[in-house]
Amino acid sequence: MVLFGAVSSGLGQTLPGMVTISAGVHRPLFRAEADPKEIPVKSFRLDVLPVTNGDFLEFVRANPPWQRSRVKHLFADEAYLMNWTSDLDSGTNAPANVPVTQVSWFAAKAYARWKGKRLPTVAEWEYAAAASPTRPDGQNDSEFKRQVLKWYSTLGSAELAAVGSGRTNFWGVYDLHGLVWEWVADFNTAMVTGDARGDMGLDRQLFCGSGAQGAKDVGNFPAFMRYGFRSSLQANYCVPNLGFRCAKDL
Repeated sequence: MVLFGAVSSGLGQTLPGMVTISAGVHRPLFRAEADPKEIPVKSFRLDVLPVTNGDFLEFVRANPPWQRSRVKHLFADEAYLMNWTSDLDSGTNAPANVPVTQVSWFAAKAYARWKGKRLPTVAEWEYAAAASPTRPDGQNDSEFKRQVLKWYSTLGSAELAAVGSGRTNFWGVYDLHGLVWEWVADFNTAMVTGDARGDMGLDRQLFCGSGAQGAKDVGNFPAFMRYGFRSSLQANYCVPNLGFRCAKDL
């Protein structure tokens, strides 16, 4: 897990299905000597749950170009929603209450925009995901660290659990660990440690969440896995264990 500084209090529901993540500091594990040691994270809103198959079905019904048979290959590879029965039926292999997977970064971004939201940045995602169930600085919670390491070192099940099946973290967010990887907005984050929201003109080399920016701590096995996984992706990739959730500015 990445390390974080102190955060302010002030939890609470701000929009249906969203919570406010208070402002704080993200300290990247991988950085050049000239890069900043700390990245300020402004307070923002984050979905309590990952986007589900049921949620995404509403999106493709309202936006036919994103249906499986109609999506352009430029925006999603051949695995896009391949676990669904058809364009407008997720089927028994993709129940409505489990996270939608096999969606590209482009599709996730389009969904977020349709909802009036956006994808979280790596810094925002990591900041929120660093919280244990009882404290914002989960790196100081040995049981939390053990559970995260167990997930990263265990072969996943072919059948995903329903969203919200586990316990919320300090912020009131479910499933940031232990269910699926998640797309985030940033690109080139293996080399850039700043807030990338001002660089959205480029859509190449985008990366997924569950990702710290490398690791100074050579014993941080989960961070190395996240770094390696996200740096292997391209924006049109659709992966069976990769979903997303949305964020929103305050």
